[in-house]
Amino acid sequence: MLKAKLSVRRLVQHPVEHMQMMMVVLALDTVHVSPQTEKSITAGCKLVNAAQVVTIAGLYQEKTTIVIALLTDFGAADIYVGVMKGVILSIDSQAQIVDITHSIQPQNVRQAAFALLNSYRYFPEGTVFLVVVDPGVGTDRKPIAIHAGKYKFVAPDNGVLSYVLYELRDAFAVELSNPTYQLTGVSSTFHGRDIFAPAAAHLGKGVALRALGTPLLNPIALPEPQLGINGKRITGEVMHIDHFGNIVTSIGSLRWVAPERLTLNPRFGEFATQPIPAATATVELGGVTLTGIRHAFGEAERGELITIVESNGFLEIAVNQGSAVARLDVTIGDRVELQIG
Repeated sequence: MLKAKLSVRRLVQHPVEHMQMMMVVLALDTVHVSPQTEKSITAGCKLVNAAQVVTIAGLYQEKTTIVIALLTDFGAADIYVGVMKGVILSIDSQAQIVDITHSIQPQNVRQAAFALLNSYRYFPEGTVFLVVVDPGVGTDRKPIAIHAGKYKFVAPDNGVLSYVLYELRDAFAVELSNPTYQLTGVSSTFHGRDIFAPAAAHLGKGVALRALGTPLLNPIALPEPQLGINGKRITGEVMHIDHFGNIVTSIGSLRWVAPERLTLNPRFGEFATQPIPAATATVELGGVTLTGIRHAFGEAERGELITIVESNGFLEIAVNQGSAVARLDVTIGDRVELQIG
């Protein structure tokens, strides 16, 4: 506080020199100045009446609120998610916590990886993703943190970050081995509370990734979801079944380029872009063959089983105002085939 006041005096004494060099953001609720001083500062500064760290002459860094986004298989019935949030807020009371989902099937690492893939890019730069789907908790699997692209990720090293890292290939990882940034008395059954939540909170506060532990060269990677192209036949697998019973496949990304034509820009594997004739394409899944790919649910009659492109660009089998999974005998991992001619 004393440094901030001294800087303000110097600024008032030399207004022209310093105003040309910087914009001073002054938090009026943390630094008190006389009316005369305030009048002098407002001549060349912007005053913000908010709880921010004072940025004056490079002595302080302006504080920005970091989003910490949670994705787990903990569900809503138990205390686990709430406890992790409590740990985060105990370390950083200003953290902005967002729940992506806590309804991942228990121990389903692939489903969590796919959910993260379809959600991370919609978050602001600097977001810390806290992902806890951890069937190996308490074993020799490593707890890790990764900086990739514009984001940071905290998770067990079990492949749950794989699909994101296929897209954000320039990544730096550490094993969370520094006890300074963990709770004391780490349990063998709840690393979400004792290791992962503290790491996410400290990253959100600005602690350097390297401070959390030792560099990790090769995080565990899951195999890419199935996507194959052989002539006019495209094969994939069921990746997700959502709350509505819609069946999401690995065939994507699909994009409409004309009313009756799509292009497939494969999200997985190394394949060239493929044209897709929407009206004549056929989809086989669960012993049923569907013809045509629709633009919207409302194009079908109520209760009609259809194929559609879901919001993330993946091929989806759905029932208008109903459940496709209730209609078809399918589960995650089942084969799906798209025939385009």
